[in-house]
Amino acid sequence: MFKKKHLSKVELLAGKIQFVRTNSVKPGLRDLYRTILALSWPRFAVAVLSIYLLLNVLFAIAYLADGSCIAEMQPGSFSSAFFYSVQTLSTVGFGHLYPANIYGDIVTTIEIVVGMFFTAVVTGLIFVRFSRPSARLLFSETMVISTYNGKPTLQIRVANLHHQAMVEAEFRMMIVRKELIDDDEGARRFYPLKLEFDRLIIFPSAVTIRHIIDETSPLHGVSQQQLVASATRFMTSIVCIDTVIQAPVQSQMGYIASDVRFGHRFVEIYTDHPDGRLEVNYGRIHETEPLDSH
Repeated sequence: MFKKKHLSKVELLAGKIQFVRTNSVKPGLRDLYRTILALSWPRFAVAVLSIYLLLNVLFAIAYLADGSCIAEMQPGSFSSAFFYSVQTLSTVGFGHLYPANIYGDIVTTIEIVVGMFFTAVVTGLIFVRFSRPSARLLFSETMVISTYNGKPTLQIRVANLHHQAMVEAEFRMMIVRKELIDDDEGARRFYPLKLEFDRLIIFPSAVTIRHIIDETSPLHGVSQQQLVASATRFMTSIVCIDTVIQAPVQSQMGYIASDVRFGHRFVEIYTDHPDGRLEVNYGRIHETEPLDSH
């Protein structure tokens, strides 16, 4: 039993599957580091600016606690104390204001050390955020079940948004659904789905990932209503190597039963040019059409 209940809500997949964790272990410093790295750039900038302003406000209050600790500072002036703190935290120091007693020396010293630490941490975080590779893979918003080579086939489309091709791409897909096992209605079973191909030497633009629904498939004979009733979830993962940074990247997507379109197919996005070039229309990655549209 955990001594303290901790509730966190974490979106584990990039799709519509979301888990709410209760009675989990309280996040530690390493989790805080991962959380900061997972922030978007605007949120990261807001977080850094907020901490920076908070530190200066706290030290400004500390300087005001002894109105005579900083020479040439206007007594009781929060703005003077705040901007002196800004100068000290950045270790700039314009020389007009300076510590006037031992209390001012101690607080100034503490702030300089905190400023050095803050600068080092933020610099490290910015470096990691810039240097880590990004998958930039765009998954289709829906899955389709259409006829492919005369057989029903589950399909999704994935596009590489990088201007350079990625290599050694590996594709994985599986489903999880509720099943009645030993009269336990809450049992969840995981089934890997065999793909038409699960590796690509080169991943230049966009590709359609297919799972043929034959007699060996866990989706054989399953209808839309059965997918909803069994709370079927689809999980897809792609791992490949960025040829520019020479580092592996990974991305994933989750789908729910309502994301599956029966009797649809993805529209054609490739156009052949007379000069041999192959044009890819990324604006139609998500578009589907009924099978009987032609």
